[in-house]
Amino acid sequence: MSKTSLQEGQVIISLPESCLLTTDTVIRSYLGAYIAEWQPPASPLLALCTFLVAERHAGDRSPWKPYLEVLPKAYTCPVCLEPEVVNLLPKRLKAKASEQRSRVQVLFTSSRRLFSSLQPLFSEAVESIFSYSAFLWAWCTVNTRAVYMKRGRRQCLSAEPDTCVLAPYLDLLNHSPDVQVKAAFNEETRCYEIRTAAGCRQHEEVLICYGSHDNQRLLLEYGFVPRRNPHACVHVSQDVLVKYLPSTDKQMNKKISILKDHDFIENLTFGWDGPSWRLLTALKVLCLEAEEFPRWKKVLLGEIISDTNEKTSLDIAQKICHYFTEEAEAVLQKVCRMKDKEVAPTDQLTLVETLWTEELQVLRASAQTLSDLRAAPL
Repeated sequence: MSKTSLQEGQVIISLPESCLLTTDTVIRSYLGAYIAEWQPPASPLLALCTFLVAERHAGDRSPWKPYLEVLPKAYTCPVCLEPEVVNLLPKRLKAKASEQRSRVQVLFTSSRRLFSSLQPLFSEAVESIFSYSAFLWAWCTVNTRAVYMKRGRRQCLSAEPDTCVLAPYLDLLNHSPDVQVKAAFNEETRCYEIRTAAGCRQHEEVLICYGSHDNQRLLLEYGFVPRRNPHACVHVSQDVLVKYLPSTDKQMNKKISILKDHDFIENLTFGWDGPSWRLLTALKVLCLEAEEFPRWKKVLLGEIISDTNEKTSLDIAQKICHYFTEEAEAVLQKVCRMKDKEVAPTDQLTLVETLWTEELQVLRASAQTLSDLRAAPL
């Protein structure tokens, strides 16, 4: 909360470089010699995770204790969710969650030899210190709380971009999609600064924006779902896109190829304002009659081919929207039953419930827009 009114361009937070937790911090620490000599070189991400696990284990001996104590004890990124909860996620997000879990598991498994090399630094067995749960906590800490800061490559680390920096207390600021801020490292002051891009009244909560992300992206990367996110949307996959199109269309494969070649098969969505222009354009191409098909380039340029094509594409969009609406309602009922039976952590079920509730609200808004478009004269 701001004690005074903040003007546009005013610095909200300024953290000296010495307060930032970076790979430089790691290399200068007691872990530095071990990580610097390790072959093949550790990634910047692995270096940060290793340091976090070691410092958390150090407890009162760690100079980073004040920061570590305010970090979450557990996270709600999909990689941390119970399998039965992950199965409730939308298909697209579930696939990304599976990829995320695999990446973390592979990184942990491939790093065990590095952890074992650190044994001389600890009186306890490193296997108990660098457990998968401890590593997962560290990975989530970096993934959900690090800020971007472009840095030069350290020769003792791998060539992966070294851009993740932990900025104590700065990462306690909550997200709002309506807030505009400027965040960057100030080379002159040698501080990481956050400046307001708009004013903030006295006694208002000071918020920052993590980016113009939809709810699935926010859940995947940060482990939360905001309500009434203006960027919320429902993604339409290729299999659903063609679900209600006639199977007898001999030109369907050509149409799909055209959409792929012109990047119209991804990022097709329903939003608060209705179906996206990309989604409607893709459907218009797919709904072209045989005699209209040679004019597909005009469709991609936004031209109207025929009243029939316009009406058919809106009809298909409405059917797809209805399909997703029924899916969301069914999953929400299942979540309610699982809560009653206490078959999974309530906080995780509530998180998924919020995601589907928000998607359902988006779909209902889109359905109304589609109804209005279909009723309007062509």
